[in-house]
Amino acid sequence: MLSITTKTLTTLALTCAISAAFTVTAAHASDAQTDRQLVQTLQAGGLVIVFRHGATFPDQADTDPLNFDDIGAQRVLNDKGKALAKALGEAFRQIGIPVGEVYTSKYNRAYQTAVLAGFGNIEKTADVTEGGLVVSPNENARRAEAFRKLVSTPPRVGTNSLIISHRPNIVDALGKDWFDVKEGEASIFRPENGAYKLVARVQMDEWARIASAVK
Repeated sequence: MLSITTKTLTTLALTCAISAAFTVTAAHASDAQTDRQLVQTLQAGGLVIVFRHGATFPDQADTDPLNFDDIGAQRVLNDKGKALAKALGEAFRQIGIPVGEVYTSKYNRAYQTAVLAGFGNIEKTADVTEGGLVVSPNENARRAEAFRKLVSTPPRVGTNSLIISHRPNIVDALGKDWFDVKEGEASIFRPENGAYKLVARVQMDEWARIASAVK
């Protein structure tokens, strides 16, 4: 009786292991297929990609929020943020993602994310700059509306528009589903009839893997 039970358990364990192996393989195949589909979508253009700026020093704060030229008084990119911003640009170039207009916050951490990535046509704008308590509630509301307008505006034909901003602006414009948006995370949208549809959300360290889909 004991030998039968042991054999049965061994068989069940082997069956489960085989099943799990097939499940993992299928999941990896699905990820690869999804990456290839996303690459093709990005290469075609017509999207608006919203980034939260890259990784920063968590012990820093914006102590002079009305003076954007005083970079020493701002929270800035850390080494990881700088490295991933460069890797982001390399991945975009490897994939062949056509980039048109690039809108960034006036804070250096957002602008530097775009510069280190090697993007051109960069425009700093208050429309995607964190305001918080240093601007009026009316101005924060105006910025949220301007942000949504940028996301819902189709880019130039054959290109994608980029926005590099901050979590408060992203949440105010796009809603509570973005409360957990991470530093460097991209939200990819397709403008449609004056609105926008989410295509995908991608973490900054995932772009290298996605770029491998073009090989």
